[in-house]
Amino acid sequence: MIRTTNIRNGRVNLDSVKFVTEQVYRQWTRRQIPRTGDILLTREAPMGEVGMLVTDDYVFLGQRIVSYRTNPDYLDNKFLLYAFQSDDLQNQIKAYASGSTVQHMRVPDTKALQIPLPSLPEQKRIVAILDEAFEGIDRAIANAEKNLANSRELFESYLNAIFTQKNKRGEIFQLAEICEKKRVITYGVIKLGEHIDDGVPCLRTSNVRWLYIDVNGIKRISPSLSADYKRTILKGGEVLVNVRGTLGGVAVTTPEMAGWNISREVALVPIDIKRVHSAYLAYWIGAKTNQQWLSGVQKGAAYTGINLEDLRTLPVVVPDLKEQERLINSIEEVHSVSQRLEAIYRQKIAALNELKQSILQKAFTGELTADTANQTTKAANEGIAA
Repeated sequence: MIRTTNIRNGRVNLDSVKFVTEQVYRQWTRRQIPRTGDILLTREAPMGEVGMLVTDDYVFLGQRIVSYRTNPDYLDNKFLLYAFQSDDLQNQIKAYASGSTVQHMRVPDTKALQIPLPSLPEQKRIVAILDEAFEGIDRAIANAEKNLANSRELFESYLNAIFTQKNKRGEIFQLAEICEKKRVITYGVIKLGEHIDDGVPCLRTSNVRWLYIDVNGIKRISPSLSADYKRTILKGGEVLVNVRGTLGGVAVTTPEMAGWNISREVALVPIDIKRVHSAYLAYWIGAKTNQQWLSGVQKGAAYTGINLEDLRTLPVVVPDLKEQERLINSIEEVHSVSQRLEAIYRQKIAALNELKQSILQKAFTGELTADTANQTTKAANEGIAA
């Protein structure tokens, strides 16, 4: 099964698809069997990603994906693929967005999108220029993404080694046993409602990343709604763990986040800081061994999640505070180097994607020629390399 997470940046990645029985496959393909060359568009989580299917070997689409099969006499499928990545189509998709918690696009609206339709020879001319221009850019993006993944994997290996080889001392507790006595591990606001510009910030799974909190695109909810979930109003210093949807996120809240709240997809771990440093626990949960433990207790097929009862039983080795501080300092020293490298590679990837968007804009405003694409690519690559 191809899910929305398999579709990114104009490509369909089949490395991490979900496998089902043949009976389930036949049920999901009763209306249409996917074919090579179909253009896939995600309607939700995230909305607006597009890719082209490169196989029809027993694959089917998740319910949050729609497919487009072009009539080759009128529309080139790669032209449609590129059109979906243009600012014009992306803005149309955003205009159709609905939903307060997770933005999504209704199936009828996916049929109402309007695309430019030049003659077929002109479509093929544009596609040929874009293919040539994007070949080098995509190769550079792939190299940067590989370096980005390698820098994180090196830190992940180091982190796992810290907790599997060097952390033999300490007593083992279940996670619930090292929390504050008057607060429990629990999840937050169930239905967030409409965004309130001056409302209470509410952290979702998209904000709780692996060992950091991303405040971009933060949702703000009604103060009265937040007050109804006072058990998860943040004080600062709590550890947050994603328990539904996008799993793997774990991070420590900062003092500046006091008064904020969390959504139901996120669990609050009110750690007793007199016994355990918040940073130590976040690193512990983020380590590969413990991420695998959490993966082993996941529930659900269509919508995976971790039961709070299972999370509360996560084993935690707790050395004395001095030893925790020593481990934190060692980890943070390596982590800071890893983060600097990651920032460099992310900047390169962002710059290359901006270059692609600039060329796409020229393509769909009638300004694109082979010379224009080559000159733009050369100038931008020189700037990125510098």
